Amino acid sequence: MLAARLPSILPHLSSDEAVEVASIYSLTGLAREPDKIFSAPFRAPHHTASSVALVGGGSHPSPGEISLAHRGVLFLDELPEYGRSVLEVLREPIESGEIRISRANATLTFPAQFQLLAAMNPCPCGFSGHPKVACTDTPQQISNYRRKLSGPLLDRFDLHVEVAFQSGSVLLGKSAPAESSSAVYERVLQARKRQLDRQSKLNSELKPSELEEFCSLQPQTQSMLERAMDRLALSARGAHRVIRVARTLADLNGAEQLSTEHLGEALAYRGLDRQSGG
Repeated sequence: MLAARLPSILPHLSSDEAVEVASIYSLTGLAREPDKIFSAPFRAPHHTASSVALVGGGSHPSPGEISLAHRGVLFLDELPEYGRSVLEVLREPIESGEIRISRANATLTFPAQFQLLAAMNPCPCGFSGHPKVACTDTPQQISNYRRKLSGPLLDRFDLHVEVAFQSGSVLLGKSAPAESSSAVYERVLQARKRQLDRQSKLNSELKPSELEEFCSLQPQTQSMLERAMDRLALSARGAHRVIRVARTLADLNGAEQLSTEHLGEALAYRGLDRQSGG
């Protein structure tokens, strides 16, 4: 449910982007619903999907799920249940924003600028860390389950969010008023505008060479990141992603300078790094 709501807080597609997305859909014989033409696409393929279904191809090459999610969200539920070879093909398009399919007579390139969202259980039985139900998996089974996801793939996830167990009284009880999607949508629009005004591109599109100019770190903030890199064994890619997330948090707060608070929050979202790195 949370994943399906993400497109509601994403900016609407421009006319050119809507035409671009509709063109991709037309190549597969699909059509977008008229009332969703300007909404960010949302795709959620089943974990039995093949690599061809995900990236595209076939005897008459056509776009796959990652291209159908172009300008939108690709949601992979039960992430470790996907074949490892299927997941590994995601690494290149996440970085390049496109997917190349080579055939004997030609090489086709399809756009694939999407936000990857995934969900997984903490263990095969799903009860690891549960306060009331004992986990039935052995440490080796849990290790094998988590090893289905390679380090380089996990490195490309900017946010690792653990969803804690909630009791029935919490889930079914009356909840306190929460910020509406429309209010979050407006904050996202303002943050995006700040990014475009500052650097003419989104933070996620900043190259490593541009981070120093647009995401400069104060000495205290840089020292904090250096310690975190050593403690969590962050790769250069991981560190760059932390900086981009921290800059985005600053933009959402309307802050001009990236602070230790923004960096600390960005690092707190690297939970899987903490498990593997220290």
